[in-house]
Amino acid sequence: MLRMLLIAPALILSPAAYAAGDDTAVAWYADPVTAVAFAALLVFLMIAGAMGAFKAVFSGLDSRAENIQKQIDDAQALREEAMKLMTDAERRAREADESAKQIVKRAKADAKQLMADAKAELEAKVARREKQAEQRISRAETQAADDVRRAAADAATTALKSILSDPDSQEPAFDKALDEISASLK
Repeated sequence: MLRMLLIAPALILSPAAYAAGDDTAVAWYADPVTAVAFAALLVFLMIAGAMGAFKAVFSGLDSRAENIQKQIDDAQALREEAMKLMTDAERRAREADESAKQIVKRAKADAKQLMADAKAELEAKVARREKQAEQRISRAETQAADDVRRAAADAATTALKSILSDPDSQEPAFDKALDEISASLK
């Protein structure tokens, strides 16, 4: 109702303000067309006010304003949630980068350790093989020395038999056997 009281004087005074600008013009209420149009407008507004049109319009505007405010609040909440999600995503991305760096670092360390282990194992195998080869060489040398001794003993035995069997040629046979022993030892 207060709104009606504010609107009515504005409607009543607007034709007067329009007419006040022209001195030769007739007063607005004296002009029958303007007066009838104004009267019709007033009747229309009174009927509309009585039926609750202003109340409906103003409540519609209020509900629209509330709806707009609700949308603004929802948009603000969505913006804050989006900012929170973006912050979380950035944090996860940083954590993923750090995790990837740690994985690469660990992989490099593991690869170095594997290389060191493989190198140590290879060196141990080579050392075992060298030791086995040296043992085989030592056995072969021992075997060869034994073979030389047997050959020398066989040659000495043969020479001794020939010396003992032929008493006349003992001295040249002895020298010959000595030469054979010397030759087989070389």
